[in-house]
Amino acid sequence: MVEHVYRRAASARSVAATIVATDDERIRAAVAEFGGDVRMTSPAHASGTDRVAEVAASLDCDIVVNVQGDLPLIEPGTIDDVAGVLADDPSLPMSTLRQRLDDPEAIADPNIVKVVVAPDGDALYFSRAPVPFNRDGRAVEVWKHIGLYAYRRSFLLELSRLTPTPLEQAEALEQLRVLEHGYRIRTVETTENSIEVDTPTDLERVRRRLAAAQPLRQHV
Repeated sequence: MVEHVYRRAASARSVAATIVATDDERIRAAVAEFGGDVRMTSPAHASGTDRVAEVAASLDCDIVVNVQGDLPLIEPGTIDDVAGVLADDPSLPMSTLRQRLDDPEAIADPNIVKVVVAPDGDALYFSRAPVPFNRDGRAVEVWKHIGLYAYRRSFLLELSRLTPTPLEQAEALEQLRVLEHGYRIRTVETTENSIEVDTPTDLERVRRRLAAAQPLRQHV
């Protein structure tokens, strides 16, 4: 699965270098076998963000994109989209993806993270619960959060030094640390159906998609 993620990330037009950050020797060996660039990191990191920050500290760049290893179907163009909003707006420290969610079962699933956004697309809150709560049955948009992040490198290094926060720990969602410390996260809408592998059922869905996959779509 990590090879699928690596090759798709490397295909993004905005990506100058693709690096796998891991503390697992099995992952290091797998990446080395297909010729990927891999860096071993400290096993003491509490989150993937901290792991990415360790590698980012040695890089000479302005924007760092964190493509998590559970996104084997990620479209390269969505990486460009998330990085692009930071390139276009220097005031933004961080960005991520959201996708419209209509399935009531998925909305209720705690493995699927939801995000509530402001009119400008900035995230207001992330939750495993069905949010927003629709008390009066009015038409309301529900957004699925997709765990693809772009950071301004300077902010990523600062974020790794921020203390964990109560909502982050309650929801087990590290992006809440950003909001609780008063920083912005711009969300970018996508229609690409990128499955995050959080359960065995997700893995089977991905395997079926990959078995029937066409070559990567070219983005223009």
